[in-house]
Amino acid sequence: MEDKPLHFLYPAALFASATPHKVSTILGSCVAVCLYDPISKIGGINHYMLPLWNGQGLASPKYGNIAIERLVEKMVSLGAKRSNLQAKVFGGGEVIETTISQFNIGARNIQLAFEALEDLRIPILAKSVGGKLGRKIEYDTATGEVKQRYIEKTLGQSQ
Repeated sequence: MEDKPLHFLYPAALFASATPHKVSTILGSCVAVCLYDPISKIGGINHYMLPLWNGQGLASPKYGNIAIERLVEKMVSLGAKRSNLQAKVFGGGEVIETTISQFNIGARNIQLAFEALEDLRIPILAKSVGGKLGRKIEYDTATGEVKQRYIEKTLGQSQ
């Protein structure tokens, strides 16, 4: 595979480009939605931490409903066609063994992605969601290809 610029995607961010990039991110209970237009060859990805923005403070891509909407808008502004978009969804693991898991953040993040994409009529071609492990993914914006590996928990590691 030819060399492409690498971009590390931090939580609460999104990335889309009409020029080929490799984008990597690490997911625990967060979810990444990868969108791709196979006609224009434009790809984009988000990494959100919580499902819904409550209407207070900044409408940030930290929230799934904002992150998915903004990613679609960004890709359309780059020349992608909304009707051509295809999705792949990753993450949403319950990786934190604390009281936070009682909030089911991972499961709620996954559910939001599926519902938002269905509302937008964007088909989900692949998914790897849930479970107890984190994931590292690498997304090729030029081909829509995603490589994933699971991250094993180690003592003292926090995400």
